Amino acid sequence: MSTWRLALRLLRRDWRSGELTLLSAALVLTVAAITAVGFFTDRIDGAMQRQGGELIAADLVIDASARIPDSFAAEAQRRGLRTARTLSFRSVVLAGNASQLVQVKAVDADYPLRGELRLQAADNGPERPATGIPGTAEAWVEPRLPYALGAAVGDTVQLGEARFRMSRLIAYEPDRGGNFFQIAPRVMIPLAAVEATGLVTEASRVRHRLLLAGELADIDAFIAWAEPRLPANAGLIDAREARPEFATAVDRASRFLHLAALTTLLVAGAAIALASRRLVERQTDAVAVMRCLGAPRHLLTRLFTMRLLAFGLLASLVGCAVGWLAQAGLAVVLQDWFGSDLPPASLKPVAVGIGTGLVALAGFGIPPLLQLAEVPPLRVLRRDLGPPRTSVALAAIGAAGALTLLVFWQAGDADLAWKLLAGVGAAVLALIGLGALLVWLAGIAARHSRGIWRLGLAGLARRPAVAILQTVGFGLGILALLLLAVVRVDLLQSWQQTLPEGAPNRFLINIQPHEVAPLRAFLAERGIDVGGIHPMIRGRLLAIGGEPTAPEDFDDPRAQRLAEREFNLSFAVAPQPDNAIVAGAWWPGADAPPQFSVEEGLAQTLGIALGDELRFWVAGQEVAAPVTSLRQVQWDSFNVNFFVIATPALLQAQPATWITSFHLPTSREALMPELLRAFPSITLIDVDTLLGQVRGVIEQGIRAVEYVFAFTLVAGLLVMYAGIQASLAVRRLEHGVLRTLGAGRRQLLRSLLVEFTAAGLLAGLTASLFAELTGWVLARELLGLPFHWNPWLWIIGVAGSGLLIGLAGTLGTYRVLVRPPLAALRQAG
Repeated sequence: MSTWRLALRLLRRDWRSGELTLLSAALVLTVAAITAVGFFTDRIDGAMQRQGGELIAADLVIDASARIPDSFAAEAQRRGLRTARTLSFRSVVLAGNASQLVQVKAVDADYPLRGELRLQAADNGPERPATGIPGTAEAWVEPRLPYALGAAVGDTVQLGEARFRMSRLIAYEPDRGGNFFQIAPRVMIPLAAVEATGLVTEASRVRHRLLLAGELADIDAFIAWAEPRLPANAGLIDAREARPEFATAVDRASRFLHLAALTTLLVAGAAIALASRRLVERQTDAVAVMRCLGAPRHLLTRLFTMRLLAFGLLASLVGCAVGWLAQAGLAVVLQDWFGSDLPPASLKPVAVGIGTGLVALAGFGIPPLLQLAEVPPLRVLRRDLGPPRTSVALAAIGAAGALTLLVFWQAGDADLAWKLLAGVGAAVLALIGLGALLVWLAGIAARHSRGIWRLGLAGLARRPAVAILQTVGFGLGILALLLLAVVRVDLLQSWQQTLPEGAPNRFLINIQPHEVAPLRAFLAERGIDVGGIHPMIRGRLLAIGGEPTAPEDFDDPRAQRLAEREFNLSFAVAPQPDNAIVAGAWWPGADAPPQFSVEEGLAQTLGIALGDELRFWVAGQEVAAPVTSLRQVQWDSFNVNFFVIATPALLQAQPATWITSFHLPTSREALMPELLRAFPSITLIDVDTLLGQVRGVIEQGIRAVEYVFAFTLVAGLLVMYAGIQASLAVRRLEHGVLRTLGAGRRQLLRSLLVEFTAAGLLAGLTASLFAELTGWVLARELLGLPFHWNPWLWIIGVAGSGLLIGLAGTLGTYRVLVRPPLAALRQAG
């Protein structure tokens, strides 16, 4: 009989006997957690692309100052992408004796490709989705334009040589939110009507845009084709980088999901290790018989390796199937977020799941099982020999190697991987140390106790290795449950509080210096609280650290776009409340010499370091100063924030407009027309829709994390069950002897309660400490969230752990007590 056939036959026998149940449950759970997150994140990559696409009305935009060659649209269509064209320029509209600077946008029939253009028939009227584009002699306009002109919806305005009827008001324009600083009101006309205006010639300053939408892989392939062929006056705008507020929320959602999956992986790994040890105990007799029949060690080693490989493949495939079903359920839970347009997942997570299962099984399961080849043939006659002693070094190296490989592979983030590994490593070492301390103290206490206390504490001292192993298993199980509480109650709550109900949903820009004081008074009289009105100066970056900057100097596409665009600079005496200084120091006051403070993400993208001198071209002259601090900006707060801030001494004399943000309740929408009449030159930006998108990401992200953490909950219970099962074989013999010597069932039951409760209290104390520490590290160092210590975690963790493990351990070993002593002695070992 071939080795493979024998291995498969033995595997079938093991499965029928139930010896693989615990190990398969742990392995399937591990793979299911990883693949569920893998399948789901694979699908939401496309969905996030589309949600970000609402901000630019497409998945990708080619933006240029001259007409974009038709070859780009032809190539996009050849690749299966949808396309649309827009044209924008500034002009003046006339209505009677009134005139107004406007931002004209001409669109073709396919606009928008992503998102939804919504219109109103009258100001404050109901919003309805647009079913097309304006007619040839029609214009759709922003609500503030009729106020500025003293006109009404239905009136006619003149634009160049053509006349247009203002037939609808634009309530929401998808790609308008992507640029806060378009000062003039929007006028939207059909692309075919541009020629009639006579405003666009070869010498006109216009912006041409080619919008593209399609599958993510096709978009990436088109980017690779287009980048080397782009004209010098053109650039790419990717929906995935459309807005930092949206990107921050999505990034945190992704980190939370991976954190949940990794926590399941860590805890389930402990269950695999404990289940493997239990399997060794149950396989010892069969191996001893095979040794007596002449089976050499190398054959036994090969047989077990083949059996585990076949078992690992089967369990991993089952885990992938469970993971696919779980992500389908998660998609149903979050259907309000994505609707029915969630793209299908690829098969990549299946390969990842199978690889994860095999690596986890090899690292946590194979080392103890390989020791079975060392079972002596004499075990057939002398069952007291017991299973072979597991090599602690081999088991530790295998588990540590597999854990490190899997965490770095799955985390996708070195910071997350190192912090999780360090936290779990410290927790395991602490549990081992405290388990050894428990054994030592139990031995001392047993000598000075009587009755069930002596019997229960002596049980810990008699089996030091088993007691330590159980303490580690119990501790990791309780740690998983407490981490679930920390993430759900503390971290997710902190994340939700980053975008409170009163977050700013209106921005006012283009505020002139003489309007700052009257505007502040206007808003204060009406009970509108603004966090501050901030200066804004336009400037182009010329040099970093004495080296001139040019887009071609950077490989990163985002860095290239930053190098060619103008920055919105500001000056301030103190940093914003939602800004944190992460390097350097903020200047001491208003009289500080010229300095810059830079947002850390921008600094990383452009390679800006502390001490570098930045030179900007501002209002026809150069300004320069060193970078003295880097800031972490909470973009999803929706407060006014800037990438680069200077001291007042550097920019105070430069021409500036001002900007502010505030929260306007829905019940007070009527205040906006009054504000626009009082300050007609101010531009109002409504970001309520974008705010709702970000809040939706947070709320649905929390539901997704809770869903995935259900795997962690099961893994925690599984590892505790495996810890209880780890000592059953030894207890069977001990209890048989004690029953023979006259110990009653009730007495033994109470001693078990003492033993397991003591282990549970210690495991709960350690788990509570490390759950708090892990939560603090994740919140402060990884997720950028505030963290608050939770005293209830300690009370529930310690007391609940003692009660839970005490009862579970006692009930789990009860079947050992009800067996007749003679049967227990015969089957022991």
